Amino acid sequence: MKKLVILTGAGMSAESGISTFRDSGGLWEQHRVEDVATIEGYMRNPKLVLDFYNERRRQLPLVKPCRGHELVAALEQWFDVTVITQNVDDLHERAGSTKVIHLHGELMKATSTDEPNDPTQIVTLDEDHMDIHIGDKAADGSQLRPFIVWFGEAVPEIERAAEISSQADIYVVIGTSLNVYPAAGLVQFVPDHSPVYLIDPKDVPWSSGHRYRHIKKGASEGMEELTEMLKLIAED
Repeated sequence: MKKLVILTGAGMSAESGISTFRDSGGLWEQHRVEDVATIEGYMRNPKLVLDFYNERRRQLPLVKPCRGHELVAALEQWFDVTVITQNVDDLHERAGSTKVIHLHGELMKATSTDEPNDPTQIVTLDEDHMDIHIGDKAADGSQLRPFIVWFGEAVPEIERAAEISSQADIYVVIGTSLNVYPAAGLVQFVPDHSPVYLIDPKDVPWSSGHRYRHIKKGASEGMEELTEMLKLIAED
């Protein structure tokens, strides 16, 4: 079974109604990045940051996976699929994808302020207990914080994502500006002989010398077109 690796960004979740950070009208226009997406902002005003992510978390049960998420999951019928996502929502999992690497953390998880990447400190939140409050403690006694990789922090899953990318027989990029590193550099690891498909309605800066086919459509419409192409490959 061929290895299919799919890198997804905000454009995938936007079709489910989750507002993006970078586009016009996105979350960054309402909040300074430095205030809600850096460790310095968190240390300066932890309540502001906790409230910001509590609000994001409360939105999750109100949205559903889009057709694009469902089509990505359906490809597991024909391929060994790994999804590498820059998104912190759980829509890929809810759509049925079984192997998902979250580069930037997971909104439905909380962790230790002192040791955020220690697996023993990470807890999964549920719909009945979604908020993190000042005074909520991790197992090590430090304040619980969102399990989110903020700007300037190390990306603990990047090495695994690079290794998976280097094994891809087919590589697909959906709904990402390829502006955020190190995630944007993953296309550099794709083998030269492996076909690459880019699904995005906009022109995307492409720093890799790897040839690619650009499907200029949104995530769901683009995945409809790509699925038909990939079925033919799977049947060969």
